[in-house]
Amino acid sequence: MYLCNAMSKYKKHVFVCTNDREAKAACGSVRGMELINEFKELLKDHPDRASIRAQRAGCLDVCALGPALVVYPDAIFYGHVSKEDIKEIVLEHLINNRPVERLMLKF
Repeated sequence: MYLCNAMSKYKKHVFVCTNDREAKAACGSVRGMELINEFKELLKDHPDRASIRAQRAGCLDVCALGPALVVYPDAIFYGHVSKEDIKEIVLEHLINNRPVERLMLKF
């Protein structure tokens, strides 16, 4: 059954690529999990934490631009994300609904 955004369990759902590839650049499980753990650490004491989730994902098909992640329901992709960028993404995008332009991937 398909759930529309209005009925979603989460206000914001972050998928972080943790895919490992041998033949070309990739986000990688090590770098991806580092980002997920940082999201979880920053959100653990936030009052709205139950409505925001960060989790691992397979390939987001932007390998050369990784580490990469996507925020739904906004469908905003971020690339070249570092652990230090997560605080800004959490505060600006996930909490205040202002995407971080400098990290956004434009398609």
